[in-house]
Amino acid sequence: MKISKRGKEIQASPIRRLVPYSDEAKKRGIKIYHLNIGQPDIPTPRPIIDAIKKYNDEVLSYGPSTGLPELKRQISFYFQRYGIPINEDEVIITVGGSEAILFSFNVVADPGDEIIVPEPFYTNYNGYASMANLKIKPATMKAEDGFRPPKIKDFEKKISKRTRAMLLNSPNNPTGTVYTKEELSEIVTLVKKYDLFLISDEVYKEFIYDGITHTSILEFPDIYDRAIVVDSISKRFSACGARVGAVVSKNQKVIESLTKFAQARLCPQTIEQLGAIAAYKMDPSYFEPIKKEYERRRNLMYEELSNVEKVILKKPQGAFYMIVKLPVKNAEDFAIWLMKDFSIDGESVMVAPGNGFYATPNSGEDEVRIAYVLKEEDLKKALRIFKEGLNKYKEIKEE
Repeated sequence: MKISKRGKEIQASPIRRLVPYSDEAKKRGIKIYHLNIGQPDIPTPRPIIDAIKKYNDEVLSYGPSTGLPELKRQISFYFQRYGIPINEDEVIITVGGSEAILFSFNVVADPGDEIIVPEPFYTNYNGYASMANLKIKPATMKAEDGFRPPKIKDFEKKISKRTRAMLLNSPNNPTGTVYTKEELSEIVTLVKKYDLFLISDEVYKEFIYDGITHTSILEFPDIYDRAIVVDSISKRFSACGARVGAVVSKNQKVIESLTKFAQARLCPQTIEQLGAIAAYKMDPSYFEPIKKEYERRRNLMYEELSNVEKVILKKPQGAFYMIVKLPVKNAEDFAIWLMKDFSIDGESVMVAPGNGFYATPNSGEDEVRIAYVLKEEDLKKALRIFKEGLNKYKEIKEE
């Protein structure tokens, strides 16, 4: 019996692979504050829950492979509110944003082809590339530069005969960077020059701070033929467990190919789509207090960590994550140590090692991603544990 190469080489998620350590800590009676994962504690809107509860058909049958027509219609209305002329036949409903990325990878590239992605990036892009037998070509962003996207000349150096697409994520997970319209315009020019697809993961577009605005790649009509947007209700409506996402494209050949992948897995979840329909029908004013809440949490985290000696971090512009460069050699060892050997008043904290958010070997070894997804009271406690733990860890390792 032989395990496939993909099965052996697919990356274990740095967000989840340390869960056994938190489980063991909990068995010892230690409370763990989870800052490792983007699971907001913001209540899921009641219209979602109520729509799901109201389902009472006698048979839970297959739905359309591309998603319920009403959900596709509501998503098209959602984009139209931003001035983007999307029709419902330009939307494919997927099993979360994860399947949307995987489908997109399979549609734009063949095994062995390459996709350029600025790093650090959402760690599971690595896994989706492995599933599709593709190669991610990373273009590195640096903490010292505020995690701004690489210069166009640096992107250009990554392009080869096997390059088929670029993948962007703005607001960015894990850095919180929001691409400016000018930065995106330069990238649009680049993908046109080299005849590449441009995939854009825009699942955090509502959560942008300091008066900054989000620019979608669908705001550039001259790349309608090569633009693919990935979307999801998971973070937008604090409904991560619903697993309802979408791929949006005005290229009908892309939609036709995506449809065949959708047919192969039959259909997305019917009941959760009903919840998603209710979500998209809510007044857009829903997002204002949520956005302000995340902004307060961001400010708290930044203030608490920015005065820690030799820590490098930039205030995120969007999403709800922060990459923190630590004065340690191995941030993963530190993250494990926090759960195995350190606690305050029976409590400790879990963060995600930064190395898993890179494709370049040995990158991010001294970084962690921290998600500010907990209410301020819990976040303060977690950050106190994190800071005191860091000081203690440094003392031990420097002995």
